[in-house]
Amino acid sequence: MIPQSRHYRLQNVHIPVALLESDRSFVSDRDGLSLVTLEIQDGKILQIFAAEDDLQLPSIEASTIEMSTIETLDLKKKIILPNFVDIHTHLDKGQIWERSPNRTGTFSDALATVGRDHARWNREELYRRMSFGLQCSYAHGTRAIRTHLDSYGAMGAINFEVFKTLREEWADRISLEGVCLVGLDYFLTDAGVELADLVAEAGAILGAVVYPHSQVDEQLDRIFTLAQERQLNLDLHTDETDDPSANGLERIAVTAIRKQFTGKILCGHCCSLAVQSPEQVEKTLDLVQQAKLGIVSLPMCNLFLQDRKAQQTPIWRGVTRVHELKSQGIPVMFASDNCRDPFFGFGDHDGLEVFKESVRIAHLDTPYSDWCASVSKIPADWMDRPDLGRIKVGLPADFIIFNARYWSELLSRPQSDRILLRQGKVLEVSLPDYAELDDLILPISA
Repeated sequence: MIPQSRHYRLQNVHIPVALLESDRSFVSDRDGLSLVTLEIQDGKILQIFAAEDDLQLPSIEASTIEMSTIETLDLKKKIILPNFVDIHTHLDKGQIWERSPNRTGTFSDALATVGRDHARWNREELYRRMSFGLQCSYAHGTRAIRTHLDSYGAMGAINFEVFKTLREEWADRISLEGVCLVGLDYFLTDAGVELADLVAEAGAILGAVVYPHSQVDEQLDRIFTLAQERQLNLDLHTDETDDPSANGLERIAVTAIRKQFTGKILCGHCCSLAVQSPEQVEKTLDLVQQAKLGIVSLPMCNLFLQDRKAQQTPIWRGVTRVHELKSQGIPVMFASDNCRDPFFGFGDHDGLEVFKESVRIAHLDTPYSDWCASVSKIPADWMDRPDLGRIKVGLPADFIIFNARYWSELLSRPQSDRILLRQGKVLEVSLPDYAELDDLILPISA
């Protein structure tokens, strides 16, 4: 049992050295795990001791408290991770699979199916489904989420109204960011300018889907200008296709450099990069690095959608070139993307599942290196939240304790018995029951 006292120690815990921030260095094993002791007081991390430290040495407050009064729990090398940061989701689409399944599993039918489902979206319906997704995220140990919001026409106002309500209601549990989602050409219209104003008023992020188009440079110039005028960051769905001629990522980087854009630009998916020639990849990565873009890969959704043909076995994994991107110093993140909707029929907004499947799909193991930062520290920094995604003295004792000692153990089981700590106290929370949404999501014939 986790101590209930205001001052205690968790001894012999494994924490990835990549997620330990300290003025001292920590020794790690071959998989980057460091054996440490955490001292927690009044809900914050007071000290971090290395395994070789003599814990009989005085602590910071030894002059006023006897060492023997500090309750200590030996966790026997259990892994502790900071809370997850999920930087690419679609809460507004979530949980509609039962009423709007994608029978072919293709990207084009996913678009069409969601388009038809829009007729059922309203404030109450969106609020309940998005709340459900947030409850799932919270129960799995997520502390911050960025969600894309379908924003064509009147849908934008409704979606952002619900988003702002939920952002306020969940502020003390999950930090919530919103991104508008329309086709890039939408911003060439008056409605697109109105949407940019709506995004600015909501304190959100300007986003779009970058499709191959003869006017893509003009479209990109427009969205960059709108973002610069309103001092907004950008988040763009990019090249979600196996067509090697799709070069949206290159064009985004070229535009960012030309416009001298100083905001943050996150590009999601970037699948076509994996099927392009080495020469094209090298050229694009150089531009991406110059433009200081960030990349978020969505392995689960893209494994589901890409290279899908009826009665044919897929022959590629759909993910972008994450290793090459990282090797060039480009920030790489992984995230949930869609959950139980026409774009991905599965998922539960679980940061561990995201990391586990990313490791398997993109070969992030042997060595594991610092890839764990891609679902915690790196997206936290991208969201300007240096207080999240890491273990550091002075930060709240918000983290997850897993019943696993090594990566091979952690990634082999669901870890449904994980323990969540918030401000040093065990968080008693459970996953919502799917039946809560039955009146919304069951097909009429059910």
